[in-house]
Amino acid sequence: MSLKSTNKNGNQVELEIAIDKESFDKAVEAAYRKNVKNMNVPGFRKGKAPRSVVEKMYGKGVFYDEAINALLPKAYDEAITECGETPVGQAEFDIVSLDDNGVVLKASFPVKPEVTVKEYKGYKVTRTVAPTTEEEVNAQIEQVRARNSRTVDITDRAAAEGDIAVIDYEGSVDGVPFEGGKGEKYNLTLGSGQFIPGFEEQIVGHNAGDAFDVNVTFPTEYHAAELAGKAAVFKTVLHEIKFNELPELDDEFAKDVSEFDTFAEYKADVEAKITERHNAEADREVENKLIDMLIENLEADIPEAMFVTETENQVRDYDNRLRMQGLDLNTYLKYTGMTLDNMREQFRPIAEKQVKTRLALEKIAALENIEVTEEEIEAELQKIADAYRIELSEVKAQITPDMITDDIKVSKAVEVVKSNASITKPRKPRAKKAAPKAEEAAEEKTEEVTE
Repeated sequence: MSLKSTNKNGNQVELEIAIDKESFDKAVEAAYRKNVKNMNVPGFRKGKAPRSVVEKMYGKGVFYDEAINALLPKAYDEAITECGETPVGQAEFDIVSLDDNGVVLKASFPVKPEVTVKEYKGYKVTRTVAPTTEEEVNAQIEQVRARNSRTVDITDRAAAEGDIAVIDYEGSVDGVPFEGGKGEKYNLTLGSGQFIPGFEEQIVGHNAGDAFDVNVTFPTEYHAAELAGKAAVFKTVLHEIKFNELPELDDEFAKDVSEFDTFAEYKADVEAKITERHNAEADREVENKLIDMLIENLEADIPEAMFVTETENQVRDYDNRLRMQGLDLNTYLKYTGMTLDNMREQFRPIAEKQVKTRLALEKIAALENIEVTEEEIEAELQKIADAYRIELSEVKAQITPDMITDDIKVSKAVEVVKSNASITKPRKPRAKKAAPKAEEAAEEKTEEVTE
């Protein structure tokens, strides 16, 4: 088996691959021996008919397709190695000739396009960091506070908004119960809006042990059309009243939920972490802006196969994330009413941006002669091991240096773009001074300073 010729036209490559007669004849013989046992030929016991008789009966090429399919993977791989091209999509195959000299096949496949990045240095972007507000800090502390609350039984008063009412209920319209209108020992937080308008308010004021009717009207746009706009009666029993008691925001609370001894220290740490998160978000936004500019400066005739392949990768990654949550893609599609084509359509813009970004950064890596050291490879492998909490040796058994070298080069290319960009941040407007009228009338302007 050998590569006869290579023809490259833009991002499409055609190879002619020769399979010698001896290899082809052996493959045909193997196909005959595999299939003859299932063939019924008059005058011969099943599976005992000679190859010449079978070929005379079914045609000389009866085993050719199977023989070619058996030889093709190895022949194609050898030809790809020899020609030095890297396919980015499935190849299409045709038979050029099949004669006494063997078989000649044509393989056509797309490859990465020639890429030009017109500019990738000197981009100008503004980095805006969201302020860390007192409300944001308090909201995060309240979330932690709620997670550390304890549920207490209420026995000395009626139900109030904010309480948890443990109820049985059964609804009916015109005296006829309806599907989905019944529940037992249901924990309903009053004021949460879980039930239709008017339901929770009518539980307020009742005591544990009370049995009563709740009269409501379903909204006109209710999801169950047969109930929309209908008046309903829910026979209700209030079994228990509970309340989530929140801990005091004091030093003891700080000790319970953090490594700090005082609430002041804990709150300062919460504020610092929120600020850190805002800075990280600002950095990601800067990088996204730079990538968008990079794509605008990209010139390449990108084959459709690259977009299709990356779209499938995005779908596959999403399926993997669902499986980590105990779901799978088929179940998700069933629940959401989506189709696989709908999902591909949603992921297509992301895939297109990913492909264009990768091509542009690979070009920059080549232009900048970016190299990767063994230490950088080792560090990246260690990072993967830490992320998945597995031993480094296990990572090395699955991932070779070649598999991550290009990824490291791409990451370093991003840093080239960032380090050569002009990144500015808006300065807060100056406070007005008690000054002459001309100055008071002038508009305040926001200055920009380079970081």
